[in-house]
Amino acid sequence: MRETPDDLRRLQALLDASLARSTAHLRSIISSERTITAEQLTSVLTGMCTLALSTVTAKGEPRISAVDGHFLRGKWHFGTARGAAKARHLAARPAVSAAHLRGEDLGVFTHGTVEALNPLDGRPAADWPELLAYFQEFYGADTFDWEQEVVYYRVHPSWMTVFAPDFDKLREAGAAGLPLLDGRG
Repeated sequence: MRETPDDLRRLQALLDASLARSTAHLRSIISSERTITAEQLTSVLTGMCTLALSTVTAKGEPRISAVDGHFLRGKWHFGTARGAAKARHLAARPAVSAAHLRGEDLGVFTHGTVEALNPLDGRPAADWPELLAYFQEFYGADTFDWEQEVVYYRVHPSWMTVFAPDFDKLREAGAAGLPLLDGRG
């Protein structure tokens, strides 16, 4: 599931547009010197990356929880139990915010809406078989009843920024096999 040239172009356009329309305060923190390109980002977001995911209750109250995030083809993908509160929130209100942080070395901040990839009451996403194969290889084919127990989502980002003040440090940590780059570490 490597990003295609079109995936990278779309992601770079999103990163550029998001930063350009951000506040002056945010741009003082995430400047062109403290961010990375789409290609660099996809090279460091490998394996499972813990996401802090925010959903909204029926009363409009925010809720945050952690999910296993997988950055595939320039978008976050994650799953949860079908009976989880976040699954109910997302079914009714698909807007989300997500953050992936690695200390002071990397921050990926995303706002968007989710698409259920394997809904019980509808047709699965066209690429669900390919994604299912990826998730089963990652977690193990017998880990869940993949159709009945878990629902997977793709975040369609409307805004995304990346704080990465030292890409060389990120790359070196990955080359050394340090957990900074891979949630499995």
